[in-house]
Amino acid sequence: MALIDSINNDIKAAMLAKDKDKLEALRAVKAALLIANTSGGTVNEEDEIKLLQKLVKQRKESADIYIQNNRKDLADIELKQLSYIEPYLPKQMGAEELKNEIKTIIAEINATSIKDMGKVMGIASNKLAGKADNKNISDIVKELLA
Repeated sequence: MALIDSINNDIKAAMLAKDKDKLEALRAVKAALLIANTSGGTVNEEDEIKLLQKLVKQRKESADIYIQNNRKDLADIELKQLSYIEPYLPKQMGAEELKNEIKTIIAEINATSIKDMGKVMGIASNKLAGKADNKNISDIVKELLA
């Protein structure tokens, strides 16, 4: 089932359940998908994952800003929306699994120092797209190449 179909079905379910928070989050996802479809032609699964990751990242950053400004009420709204969007992303890799995957990439390209970080990040970002956050990948690459 395509992501947009899944979102539409969940929007209908949220309407029937009168779950305003979930409905708002899902409508934001649907709007972003529709904009992506109209602006750039067809959207493949990889593009959908990137779009969802962007929406998740926006909500995390907003929540952090609200927390810093002592607005827990607004941060809670962002975190709640985040919890409704995350299930549509592929399962994220655990720290140990991610570390092993990056070790394999480093061994494949014979990376030896921090100077090779760009090469490792390029391959790791493509290979692990949707499965891990680039910030986590970057932190592990730095740790392993240091």
